[in-house]
Amino acid sequence: MTIETRCVETTHDGALLEGVLAFDPAAAPRPTVMIFHSWAGRSDAEVEVARRMAALGYAGLACDLYGKGKRGTNKEECEALMNPLMADRDLLQSRLLHWLETVHALPEVDGDRIAALGFCFGGLCALDLARTGADVRGVASFHGLFIPPGNREGTPIQARVIAFHGWDDPMAPPDHVGALGEELTRAGADWQIHAYGGTMHAFTNPGAADPAAGLLYNPTAAGRAWTSFEAFLAEIFG
Repeated sequence: MTIETRCVETTHDGALLEGVLAFDPAAAPRPTVMIFHSWAGRSDAEVEVARRMAALGYAGLACDLYGKGKRGTNKEECEALMNPLMADRDLLQSRLLHWLETVHALPEVDGDRIAALGFCFGGLCALDLARTGADVRGVASFHGLFIPPGNREGTPIQARVIAFHGWDDPMAPPDHVGALGEELTRAGADWQIHAYGGTMHAFTNPGAADPAAGLLYNPTAAGRAWTSFEAFLAEIFG
Protein backbone atom coordinates (compact mmCIF):
# COMPACT_ATOMS: atom_id res chain seq x y z
CA MET A 1 0.00 0.00 0.00
CA THR A 2 1.19 3.49 -0.88
CA ILE A 3 -0.09 6.36 1.24
CA GLU A 4 -0.07 9.83 -0.23
CA THR A 5 -1.11 13.17 1.23
CA ARG A 6 -2.40 16.31 -0.41
CA CYS A 7 -3.62 19.66 0.82
CA VAL A 8 -7.31 20.50 0.68
CA GLU A 9 -8.11 24.21 0.86
CA THR A 10 -11.53 25.70 1.43
CA THR A 11 -12.95 28.99 2.67
CA HIS A 12 -15.55 29.48 5.37
CA ASP A 13 -16.83 32.77 6.76
CA GLY A 14 -13.83 34.60 5.32
CA ALA A 15 -11.26 32.18 6.73
CA LEU A 16 -8.99 30.20 4.41
CA LEU A 17 -8.75 26.69 5.85
CA GLU A 18 -6.14 24.09 4.94
CA GLY A 19 -6.70 20.40 5.57
CA VAL A 20 -4.48 17.45 4.70
CA LEU A 21 -5.94 14.33 3.11
CA ALA A 22 -4.16 10.96 3.47
CA PHE A 23 -5.19 8.19 1.08
CA ASP A 24 -4.12 5.24 -1.02
CA PRO A 25 -4.09 6.49 -4.63
CA ALA A 26 -4.66 2.97 -5.96
CA ALA A 27 -7.85 2.46 -3.98
CA ALA A 28 -11.42 3.19 -4.97
CA PRO A 29 -13.25 5.89 -2.99
CA ARG A 30 -12.84 4.92 0.63
CA PRO A 31 -14.69 5.37 3.92
CA THR A 32 -13.21 8.53 5.37
CA VAL A 33 -12.50 9.88 8.84
CA MET A 34 -12.38 13.61 9.51
CA ILE A 35 -9.87 14.52 12.22
CA PHE A 36 -10.44 17.60 14.40
CA HIS A 37 -7.46 19.09 16.19
CA SER A 38 -6.77 20.11 19.77
CA TRP A 39 -6.76 23.73 20.93
CA ALA A 40 -3.31 24.30 19.39
CA GLY A 41 -4.56 23.99 15.79
CA ARG A 42 -3.96 21.52 12.98
CA SER A 43 -0.48 20.03 13.28
CA ASP A 44 1.64 17.12 12.14
CA ALA A 45 0.00 15.04 14.90
CA GLU A 46 -3.40 15.19 13.18
CA VAL A 47 -1.80 14.48 9.80
CA GLU A 48 -0.19 11.38 11.32
CA VAL A 49 -3.63 10.24 12.52
CA ALA A 50 -4.92 10.76 8.97
CA ARG A 51 -2.09 8.55 7.72
CA ARG A 52 -3.04 5.91 10.30
CA MET A 53 -6.56 5.98 8.90
CA ALA A 54 -5.21 5.41 5.40
CA ALA A 55 -3.05 2.53 6.66
CA LEU A 56 -6.22 0.89 8.01
CA GLY A 57 -7.76 1.02 4.53
CA TYR A 58 -9.75 4.22 4.94
CA ALA A 59 -8.91 7.81 4.07
CA GLY A 60 -8.23 10.49 6.66
CA LEU A 61 -8.62 14.25 6.49
CA ALA A 62 -6.89 16.41 9.11
CA CYS A 63 -9.20 19.43 9.20
CA ASP A 64 -8.12 22.98 10.01
CA LEU A 65 -10.67 24.92 12.07
CA TYR A 66 -8.71 28.13 12.74
CA GLY A 67 -7.28 29.21 9.39
CA LYS A 68 -4.26 28.35 7.28
CA GLY A 69 -1.07 28.52 9.30
CA LYS A 70 -2.78 29.49 12.57
CA ARG A 71 -1.35 27.47 15.45
CA GLY A 72 -0.82 28.21 19.10
CA THR A 73 2.54 27.68 20.78
CA ASN A 74 1.55 28.47 24.37
CA LYS A 75 -1.53 28.56 26.58
CA GLU A 76 -2.38 32.18 25.77
CA GLU A 77 -2.11 31.70 22.02
CA CYS A 78 -4.12 28.46 22.07
CA GLU A 79 -6.89 30.08 24.11
CA ALA A 80 -6.97 33.06 21.75
CA LEU A 81 -7.55 30.70 18.83
CA MET A 82 -10.03 28.37 20.50
CA ASN A 83 -12.15 30.70 22.62
CA PRO A 84 -13.93 32.57 19.78
CA LEU A 85 -15.27 29.25 18.47
CA MET A 86 -16.14 28.05 21.97
CA ALA A 87 -18.07 31.28 22.50
CA ASP A 88 -19.94 30.97 19.18
CA ARG A 89 -21.02 27.38 18.80
CA ASP A 90 -23.26 28.29 15.85
CA LEU A 91 -20.14 29.42 13.97
CA LEU A 92 -18.20 26.34 15.06
CA GLN A 93 -20.96 23.99 13.93
CA SER A 94 -21.28 25.83 10.64
CA ARG A 95 -17.55 25.35 10.07
CA LEU A 96 -17.77 21.65 10.90
CA LEU A 97 -20.65 21.21 8.46
CA HIS A 98 -18.69 23.11 5.82
CA TRP A 99 -15.83 20.65 6.21
CA LEU A 100 -18.30 17.79 5.90
CA GLU A 101 -19.61 19.28 2.67
CA THR A 102 -16.03 19.68 1.44
CA VAL A 103 -15.17 16.07 2.26
CA HIS A 104 -18.24 14.83 0.38
CA ALA A 105 -16.91 16.47 -2.79
CA LEU A 106 -13.47 14.81 -2.73
CA PRO A 107 -13.00 12.09 -5.35
CA GLU A 108 -11.10 9.85 -2.91
CA VAL A 109 -14.06 9.74 -0.50
CA ASP A 110 -17.02 7.38 -0.27
CA GLY A 111 -19.60 10.00 0.65
CA ASP A 112 -21.94 7.45 2.20
CA ARG A 113 -19.33 6.39 4.78
CA ILE A 114 -17.90 9.34 6.67
CA ALA A 115 -16.96 9.57 10.35
CA ALA A 116 -15.16 12.06 12.57
CA LEU A 117 -12.80 11.96 15.52
CA GLY A 118 -11.24 14.67 17.62
CA PHE A 119 -8.84 15.24 20.47
CA CYS A 120 -9.52 17.63 23.40
CA PHE A 121 -11.17 20.68 21.75
CA GLY A 122 -11.46 18.46 18.67
CA GLY A 123 -13.39 15.93 20.73
CA LEU A 124 -15.95 18.63 21.46
CA CYS A 125 -16.01 19.37 17.73
CA ALA A 126 -16.72 15.73 16.89
CA LEU A 127 -19.58 15.75 19.38
CA ASP A 128 -20.89 19.05 18.01
CA LEU A 129 -20.91 17.62 14.49
CA ALA A 130 -23.15 14.83 15.77
CA ARG A 131 -25.27 17.34 17.68
CA THR A 132 -26.15 19.11 14.42
CA GLY A 133 -27.89 15.94 13.25
CA ALA A 134 -25.35 15.54 10.45
CA ASP A 135 -25.61 12.39 8.35
CA VAL A 136 -22.31 10.78 9.34
CA ARG A 137 -21.78 7.17 10.35
CA GLY A 138 -20.15 7.94 13.69
CA VAL A 139 -18.08 10.33 15.78
CA ALA A 140 -15.40 9.70 18.39
CA SER A 141 -14.16 11.99 21.14
CA PHE A 142 -10.74 11.38 22.69
CA HIS A 143 -10.38 13.19 26.05
CA GLY A 144 -12.82 15.74 24.68
CA LEU A 145 -14.70 18.56 26.35
CA PHE A 146 -18.33 17.68 27.05
CA ILE A 147 -19.72 21.22 27.42
CA PRO A 148 -23.13 21.26 25.64
CA PRO A 149 -23.60 23.94 22.97
CA GLY A 150 -27.00 25.14 24.17
CA ASN A 151 -28.35 25.49 20.64
CA ARG A 152 -29.22 21.93 19.61
CA GLU A 153 -31.62 20.66 22.24
CA GLY A 154 -34.30 18.62 20.48
CA THR A 155 -32.16 17.83 17.44
CA PRO A 156 -32.01 14.07 16.86
CA ILE A 157 -28.49 12.63 16.60
CA GLN A 158 -28.04 10.25 13.68
CA ALA A 159 -24.37 9.41 14.17
CA ARG A 160 -23.24 6.66 16.49
CA VAL A 161 -21.19 8.24 19.27
CA ILE A 162 -18.22 6.97 21.23
CA ALA A 163 -16.21 8.89 23.81
CA PHE A 164 -12.89 7.89 25.37
CA HIS A 165 -12.46 9.64 28.69
CA GLY A 166 -10.01 9.82 31.57
CA TRP A 167 -11.95 9.61 34.82
CA ASP A 168 -9.51 12.01 36.49
CA ASP A 169 -9.75 14.59 33.70
CA PRO A 170 -10.35 17.94 35.45
CA MET A 171 -11.71 19.44 32.22
CA ALA A 172 -14.57 16.92 32.08
CA PRO A 173 -15.41 15.92 35.67
CA PRO A 174 -17.82 13.05 36.45
CA ASP A 175 -20.90 15.28 36.45
CA HIS A 176 -20.09 16.29 32.85
CA VAL A 177 -19.89 12.62 31.91
CA GLY A 178 -23.31 11.90 33.34
CA ALA A 179 -24.76 15.01 31.70
CA LEU A 180 -23.37 13.94 28.31
CA GLY A 181 -24.99 10.52 28.64
CA GLU A 182 -28.32 12.12 29.49
CA GLU A 183 -28.00 14.56 26.58
CA LEU A 184 -27.19 11.81 24.08
CA THR A 185 -30.07 9.70 25.38
CA ARG A 186 -32.53 12.59 24.93
CA ALA A 187 -31.27 12.98 21.36
CA GLY A 188 -31.93 9.30 20.63
CA ALA A 189 -28.27 8.55 19.95
CA ASP A 190 -26.59 5.16 19.86
CA TRP A 191 -23.82 6.04 22.31
CA GLN A 192 -21.06 4.65 24.48
CA ILE A 193 -18.58 6.25 26.88
CA HIS A 194 -15.35 4.47 27.83
CA ALA A 195 -13.95 5.88 31.07
CA TYR A 196 -10.45 4.92 32.19
CA GLY A 197 -9.57 5.01 35.89
CA GLY A 198 -6.38 6.74 37.03
CA THR A 199 -6.31 8.64 33.73
CA MET A 200 -6.10 12.39 33.14
CA HIS A 201 -6.68 14.77 30.24
CA ALA A 202 -4.65 14.39 27.02
CA PHE A 203 -3.90 10.74 27.81
CA THR A 204 -3.16 9.92 24.14
CA ASN A 205 -0.54 12.68 23.83
CA PRO A 206 3.01 11.49 24.55
CA GLY A 207 3.98 15.11 25.24
CA ALA A 208 1.45 15.53 28.06
CA ALA A 209 3.48 15.62 31.28
CA ASP A 210 1.90 18.10 33.71
CA PRO A 211 -0.10 16.10 36.26
CA ALA A 212 -0.52 19.18 38.45
CA ALA A 213 -2.62 20.63 35.62
CA GLY A 214 -4.39 17.32 35.00
CA LEU A 215 -2.42 16.57 31.81
CA LEU A 216 -0.65 13.22 31.59
CA TYR A 217 0.08 10.68 28.87
CA ASN A 218 -1.20 7.20 29.71
CA PRO A 219 -0.02 4.64 27.14
CA THR A 220 -2.23 1.88 28.54
CA ALA A 221 -5.41 3.95 28.26
CA ALA A 222 -4.29 5.27 24.87
CA GLY A 223 -3.81 1.73 23.57
CA ARG A 224 -7.14 0.56 24.92
CA ALA A 225 -8.92 3.55 23.39
CA TRP A 226 -7.34 3.07 19.98
CA THR A 227 -8.18 -0.64 19.91
CA SER A 228 -11.80 0.18 20.75
CA PHE A 229 -11.83 2.92 18.13
CA GLU A 230 -10.66 0.56 15.39
CA ALA A 231 -13.48 -1.82 16.34
CA PHE A 232 -15.91 1.11 16.25
CA LEU A 233 -14.80 2.01 12.70
CA ALA A 234 -15.19 -1.59 11.55
CA GLU A 235 -18.72 -1.57 12.97
CA ILE A 236 -19.91 1.72 11.49
CA PHE A 237 -18.28 1.22 8.09
CA GLY A 238 -19.12 -2.47 7.77
